[in-house]
Amino acid sequence: MPCWIDSHCHLDATEFAPDRSAVRARARAVGVVHCVVPGVERANFAVVRDLAHANGDSYALGIHPLFMQQASLADLQELDAQLLAYRGDPRLVAVGEIGLDFFVPEISQGALRERQEFFYLEQLKLACKHDLPVILHVRRSADRLLRGLRAVRPSGRPWSGIAHAFAGSPQQAAAFLDCGLKLGFGGAMTFERALQLRRLAARLPLSALVLETDAPDIPPQWLYRTAAQRLQGAPQGRNEPAELPLIAARIAALRAMTTEALGAAVLENTCAALPKLRSLLV
Repeated sequence: MPCWIDSHCHLDATEFAPDRSAVRARARAVGVVHCVVPGVERANFAVVRDLAHANGDSYALGIHPLFMQQASLADLQELDAQLLAYRGDPRLVAVGEIGLDFFVPEISQGALRERQEFFYLEQLKLACKHDLPVILHVRRSADRLLRGLRAVRPSGRPWSGIAHAFAGSPQQAAAFLDCGLKLGFGGAMTFERALQLRRLAARLPLSALVLETDAPDIPPQWLYRTAAQRLQGAPQGRNEPAELPLIAARIAALRAMTTEALGAAVLENTCAALPKLRSLLV
């Protein structure tokens, strides 16, 4: 059975509160040997750290763009302080989840858009300061994210990290790869209507790919229920890290390769994106 890394999983989410230990155990039983749990706001920094240590996983610290509205300069200062205080923690593997979200209308214009960009750039600077990879939230914002990466590190020195839940164009994919990042693929590419995303999953260099669930978000096709189905009483399936091998099987089929070969490649890719993982997987 291949060994899998879920490179993006919100195990701290309230959806998992009733059975969090069982969720992690189910994932481990199907070969998910490691989960990366990103922080999204100052209030959950300690939570994701404790979860990672309790489960033998890893974590990232950052302020998510959907949480920047209630964040302050003091939160950035606390992030800086914690990145320094825990720099020797082998389970702290990145700054994230950070980025830009131009899908949500209320925060995509005017002052709140500017605020998003400020928090994003400041956190990129912290990643440079503390020599850590980044885990990027990319939602209709690829070009601006790329501009920030180039602005903060103009010397051409490559970044490391992951463009999480990537859904951009082939040109944008190539640009993130040129910056040194890997591209995260998960449940979204399991939908047959996601034609461009499936083409990318099939045609990108194998070295570009890492796998993720973003659980409990972005459920794969077999868990998704339409609004009409939900109105009729069909429950929305809960996405879990245990879904990762099934997602991987869909990508392997698109690429006409075995899941074993895909598993070996994405394991190496994820360790290249987040180098501190290597010591945790020995």
